[in-house]
Amino acid sequence: MASASISDLRAAAPFWVSLLTVPLVLASAAWGGPWVLAVPLFTLVGFTLLDGFTGLNLDNADTETEEAQLFWYKLITLIWCPVQVVLLLVILAWVPGADHLNLLEKILVFFGVGVTNGAIGIVYAHELVHQRNRLERWLGDVLLASVLYSHFRSEHLLVHHVHVGTRRDAVTARYGENYWRYLLRVIREEPVSAFHAEKAMLARKGLPWWHRSNPHWRYWALQLVFVVAALALGGWAGFLLFLYQAGTAIWLLELTNYIEHYGLTRKHLGEGRYEPVRPHHSWNASHRATNWLLINLQRHSDHHYKPSRRFPLLQTYDAGEAPQLPFGYPAMGFMALVSPLWFRAMNPRVRKWRAMYYPEVTDWGPYKRGELPLPR
Repeated sequence: MASASISDLRAAAPFWVSLLTVPLVLASAAWGGPWVLAVPLFTLVGFTLLDGFTGLNLDNADTETEEAQLFWYKLITLIWCPVQVVLLLVILAWVPGADHLNLLEKILVFFGVGVTNGAIGIVYAHELVHQRNRLERWLGDVLLASVLYSHFRSEHLLVHHVHVGTRRDAVTARYGENYWRYLLRVIREEPVSAFHAEKAMLARKGLPWWHRSNPHWRYWALQLVFVVAALALGGWAGFLLFLYQAGTAIWLLELTNYIEHYGLTRKHLGEGRYEPVRPHHSWNASHRATNWLLINLQRHSDHHYKPSRRFPLLQTYDAGEAPQLPFGYPAMGFMALVSPLWFRAMNPRVRKWRAMYYPEVTDWGPYKRGELPLPR
């Protein structure tokens, strides 16, 4: 039986880089001034630059690696939840009433908290809610509740993974849809689809939506705990700043969602059926440094192809197997915020993808709501 070793620790160590955001958040709260920009500069700018030095990682781990050898990889996802919760509570108790920080500095400190909780916390929650272990799923729920986005678990597992690449999936960004329109749409549609998915599951068991097994009761309770904590620790100022960090985290999550499937669709087979999800239905990125920070989230093609794989075992693909992003997620996110820049970079890639995988399709639109511009 294999066991965790020093070599396993060395291999996993780069994925622990997320912990460096903790002292940066504390430094921003303690010193203000330029330090309030430390977290976004470190995560969003620093790793984009670091990608240029570290290049691509095209190596693939053995998918048959034993669970024990993944100990150090799993551990970072397990300890991040208590780290994030304690950090958030400390900042809520400290910053709203801090005399050494002006209002703008306080807002930017909480922007850094939101970046930390979105770029790292939600990514780790995503990894955790995909696991069968009850503790891991609970930790994922706590992380999502800390940014008031608990429904993500139900929406992601029951809707997104099932319907990705179709109009039934709100998260799949449509060709020509800019990020800001996408953001307004998904914030409106995701909570509804998540609730309906759980309601439908309960109905199949002969249970009403208000049954205690509906996870939304847990979602609402956990979110209420964080709201009460924010009010108790920081007063109304703390509550507003808490909402701001949650909004920042959600904004980053949906920016990532926008990037991951933009313009990609699955073939309709008739009678409401679609072709199986394959690696070419998600954008892939092999940029080494940002995959350290985002625990291989950019190997998204394999995640959708094999959702049960833990992040260290996710495979990367070449351009012949999956569409490739030109840069890592942080750089692509900056581009997505400027629609003309995004369309100039990505629309030709979508058209190339269409020609490569669906050469028989000559007319991709316009089309009616609920239909796909793919062979009937």
